[in-house]
Amino acid sequence: MDIQEKLKLIQEVGEEVIGLEEIEAKLKAGQELIAYDGFEPSGKIHIAQGLLRAINIQKLLQAGIKFKLLVADWHAYANNKLGGDMAKIEKTGQYFIEVWKACGLDVSQVEIIRSSDLVKDSNYWLLVLKIAKASTINRMIRCSQIMGRNESETLSAAQIIYPCMQTADIFSLNVDIAQLGMDQRKVNMLARQIADELGLKKPAAVHHHMLISLQPPIDKLNSTDSKEDRTIALKMSKSNPTSAIFMTDTKEEIYDKIKKAYCPPNDILINPVLEYFKYIVFAKYPQVKINREAKFGGNLTFDSYDKLESAYQKGEIYPLDLKDNLSRYLDELISPVRDYFNNNPEAKKLKEEVESFTITR
Repeated sequence: MDIQEKLKLIQEVGEEVIGLEEIEAKLKAGQELIAYDGFEPSGKIHIAQGLLRAINIQKLLQAGIKFKLLVADWHAYANNKLGGDMAKIEKTGQYFIEVWKACGLDVSQVEIIRSSDLVKDSNYWLLVLKIAKASTINRMIRCSQIMGRNESETLSAAQIIYPCMQTADIFSLNVDIAQLGMDQRKVNMLARQIADELGLKKPAAVHHHMLISLQPPIDKLNSTDSKEDRTIALKMSKSNPTSAIFMTDTKEEIYDKIKKAYCPPNDILINPVLEYFKYIVFAKYPQVKINREAKFGGNLTFDSYDKLESAYQKGEIYPLDLKDNLSRYLDELISPVRDYFNNNPEAKKLKEEVESFTITR
């Protein structure tokens, strides 16, 4: 695979790529590139954290990039996830890893690291302090979006430190690419600035698209919202089970959620059903078949998302047909994960234990 093909894969992952020229220069120099993403273990894992994560990692591995997955257990503790119960957080981190295995991610090709291991090194905390000294309280508050918070909330002192920790992760893991969601943009930009000030390796940022909530976007957007704010306002949330498909949802749950999903006729701008087709279904299937009754025009086959989107915008496909077929594909993709947890006694016990935990925001 030549360099341009590798860059194309990286751009497929990123809705926004900052520092593409830096990535290209390193590839031309024959350097091994390291990318990472991190997740707070905070409850059930939804389809963006599971299946979409696996799809994006596979593309980067295909481009020859080494990938590190950070199970951010200390960050979850600082952010009071699962009530700040570290035993539950650690257990949920184990569950995340099992889900990634079940949804097809070859974990032998990915280095999985826990932040509880990173923090054992005193140099990590020295780096946190250096970042804190080079920052302001106001900037840390502006970075609160990375925790699912907003600037108007009252933050604990631990939550103020959180962005410094996440920035320190980037440097401690020695990454060339911070490959996180658009909702993490502020901290990645902080890392790029801090790198220059502290003389550290400057990370490129590859921000993947955040799947929007299945629920209607009522009263969530303002005309003055930036693209980043818009992404955060619309994204799915695990604290609201009806806003997303989860990796162990039953067939009935998938069909019920998608049936109720927001899917306005002809609308391609804010349409979660179309988003699932674009970022998940077409990433897994070279052709997508829309089954429908003969009286409504019969079956249709599409070899690209753009063609499906165009047909929907023109009114050639009705919302119910789109929903029914999305449910069919999602059930097919999630079925192996359900089977894994049903047929593996230890994994099943772990899943049941994690699902018994009360999710806290």
